[in-house]
Amino acid sequence: MAVYTQIGAEEMAALVNEFDVGALVSAKGIAEGVSNSNWLLETTGKDGGGARFILTMYEFRIELEDLPYFLSLLDHLAAKGCPVPRTIHDREGALFRRRGEKALALIEFLPGISVSEPTVGQARAVGAALAQMHAASADFAGSRANGMGLAEWQRLFDACGPDGLAAIDPELAGLVAEHMPKIAAGWPQDLPRAVIHADLFPDNVLMLGDKVTGLIDFYFACNDLMAYDVAVTHAAWCFDATGRNFSAELSKALLDGYEAVRPLSAEERSALPLLAQGAAMRFTSSRAYDWLNTPADALVVRKDPMAFARRLQFYAANPAIFDKGVFA
Repeated sequence: MAVYTQIGAEEMAALVNEFDVGALVSAKGIAEGVSNSNWLLETTGKDGGGARFILTMYEFRIELEDLPYFLSLLDHLAAKGCPVPRTIHDREGALFRRRGEKALALIEFLPGISVSEPTVGQARAVGAALAQMHAASADFAGSRANGMGLAEWQRLFDACGPDGLAAIDPELAGLVAEHMPKIAAGWPQDLPRAVIHADLFPDNVLMLGDKVTGLIDFYFACNDLMAYDVAVTHAAWCFDATGRNFSAELSKALLDGYEAVRPLSAEERSALPLLAQGAAMRFTSSRAYDWLNTPADALVVRKDPMAFARRLQFYAANPAIFDKGVFA
């Protein structure tokens, strides 16, 4: 989340009036993430008791024709009992509204906080919530290809160029050149698929204690390998922020939580080391591009690409961490 586009008070109030959520009380920009502009809105609520919502403006890495998929998915998962926010439809029943060439959507606000140092109990709960989401999406009618797959990682690295990667870190270009071909050559094609979140970082999960109260920011969701989604979540939750320190305890808890709801097949388990390297490469590529191309005046914090380059190196050197029972 972030704020790239400014909306004035009068325009914001008029926009909120297009939804049956009461009158606007306040709007505060949210300076997190990298792809959309977001505001926390407070309104008087339909009954005058007050209500909160998230307003999102879609800036880049999102095609507007994909919005019905993302927003309908939220409604589908919420109806299945998953802890996800509902889309608030406007007075005409539309999922989103246009503002010039951009689009805006209003999303239900859910309670909870995003943790920065997850506990074992929280990691286990997140693994279970991810598996619940995979199961609940089985009968979702929508379909979307993964727009952040291997070809896009390579495109982003090419756009950075050797000099750009070297400006981030002298070793980065060499790491990419060494590992990208291996990951591409070994990438599995025949593992079980479903709707995946593809970006389930701690800041995209709301928690109260060890309970998951919200899975949010589904704007990279797509139909792809469920085991890849496990790998992305593992990379996001089982290291410190720098990517230098791996937690075996969090790893075991997250995988145990997932398998308590949906056991991984032997083929999925054996593919996890390579999928995890791919997950680390994916976020290295997008963070490197954003590091070099984020506007100087954007209300957004750039994220260090090397934090995931270090994860990549760890996964490549330690494939046995995914062996079943290795930390039992």
